[in-house]
Amino acid sequence: MEPEYAVTTCYRHTKVESHVSCTRCERYICPDCMREAAVGHQCPECVREGSRSVRRARTAFGGRITAVPLVTYVLIGLNVLAYTGELVRPALVDRFEMLGVGLVGPDGGHYVWQASYPADFHAEGVVAGEWYRLLTGAFLHLPPTEGTFGILHIVMNMVSLWNIGRMVESQLGRVRYLALYLLSALGGSVLVLLIAPTEATLGASGAIFGLGAAYYVLARRLGADMAQVNRFMAGLLLWLLISAGLTSWQGHLGGLLAGAVVTLAYAYAPRGGRRTLVQAGACAVLLALLLVSTWAKVAELTGAQ
Repeated sequence: MEPEYAVTTCYRHTKVESHVSCTRCERYICPDCMREAAVGHQCPECVREGSRSVRRARTAFGGRITAVPLVTYVLIGLNVLAYTGELVRPALVDRFEMLGVGLVGPDGGHYVWQASYPADFHAEGVVAGEWYRLLTGAFLHLPPTEGTFGILHIVMNMVSLWNIGRMVESQLGRVRYLALYLLSALGGSVLVLLIAPTEATLGASGAIFGLGAAYYVLARRLGADMAQVNRFMAGLLLWLLISAGLTSWQGHLGGLLAGAVVTLAYAYAPRGGRRTLVQAGACAVLLALLLVSTWAKVAELTGAQ
């Protein structure tokens, strides 16, 4: 008589005979259920469970590693889209540029702020409740035929954002990078409000100066060769001095300082479970400080009426 043997079947397809078992749970699986593993094969359930338990790779500063600088692409796209909107409707510049305080006359014209003004005039800018200007101004640029640079304004800023942004985003991950960019832009606008509230400003320069500060801090923290980095920072600071006579140096300096503060918190937060909490807390504190400073300046200006 021939020896008897037990027939084994796939645990998912009970009518299919199988002689291969999952290397993880040891249940029998048919060819349709086999998934290649480092050693042998695994069943679909063990593969899903393994995927959930594998830790995602992180950068040295806690961000998720990404191969595509998606946020940089999106930011450039938003700037270009806003610039296109300016070309179609030039009035968008007056409506959304960064302006601390100004006056609109009965003729619709824009006038320099005065503490006492006629009843048929009304205030405009952040002091009039238009706080959105603190960020929208960072996505607008000089029209082609205006200012010292014209269309070069957006071209230079977008080239800088492309070159610096990709490097910083790869080190920080998307969420931290976006927070850095927005806080740098906000920091630049707030310093303009505090020092030169009557000056209308626009451009992504403040945010880009913040990215420049981040590039320097991250390089030092990682122990990179600082020769090239120092040359970059020297050029950035030189442009800060030159721009004092050409553009809004307040916006540049505010973005630089805000970016440095945020990145120092990112770079030197303690490793472990508290790192994300410390980093987020530092961003929240800076945001609160900027908003309180804005509120205090607005109160000062409105109290002068």
